Amino acid sequence: MKPFLKWAGNKYRIIDQICAVLPPGNRLIEPFVGSGAVFLNTDYPTYQLADANHDLINLFEYVQREGEDFIRYAEKWFRPKYNQPDAYYELRDRFNKTRSKRFKAALFLYLNKHGYNGLCRYNQQGGFNVPFGRYKQPYFPAAEMRYFHEKARRARFAVADFRDTMAAAQPGDVIYCDPPYVPLSATANFTTYSTGGFGVGEQEELARMAKQSAERSIPVVISNHNTPFTQRVYAAADLIEFSVQRYISCDGANRGKAAELLAVFAPPR
Repeated sequence: MKPFLKWAGNKYRIIDQICAVLPPGNRLIEPFVGSGAVFLNTDYPTYQLADANHDLINLFEYVQREGEDFIRYAEKWFRPKYNQPDAYYELRDRFNKTRSKRFKAALFLYLNKHGYNGLCRYNQQGGFNVPFGRYKQPYFPAAEMRYFHEKARRARFAVADFRDTMAAAQPGDVIYCDPPYVPLSATANFTTYSTGGFGVGEQEELARMAKQSAERSIPVVISNHNTPFTQRVYAAADLIEFSVQRYISCDGANRGKAAELLAVFAPPR
């Protein structure tokens, strides 16, 4: 099942590679749940799903709690009169100002489907600032949301830092991490790529915590770009290398294949 959100780095396209290395367990923990592609396409008894994005978790919790009622509510903004620049920017402004969590959740879905390239981006003041996407007829993902609602009966959601989420794991859990990716080119740097302060230090700390978790009998799988940096920080893991097609890029001509890897931190035998 595809996620109901557009999402940069969505793992739906490589779900087979991920599932092939995820071991069985009592609970799957995702500190960077993103669109939820791995959650939706695995079959663990329970899930702990966290992310630093408040708006994302707020939306997921409304779909989880209300199901069909929220789906009908959110669909109101998928009408032709709202698929135009003036309406989009008015609703984007209301999204940034509203105190209603339910309204904000519905508008987050609207902005995700009507905004440029499905991006999720905020300014320094925390305001959502993705421009209008100019789609002929944005798709409303009712079927995908219904599936998410049913699957979410097994899940708990949280707004949390990855450190806290991983530290709370227990033997019997499995952790899958999809952090902000490191830059591919040697000339790129972490300050231009880093979102929300996720830079070199955070990448290194994630790798350290993955190794420590495996030593506590908690297997960890991490997705990232395949670079000299990730090869170094994931040296304690088994590395599976492959290429994946890019689909979200500002430059359509450069949507080529990117080198990726899965780092598998397995408990000692």
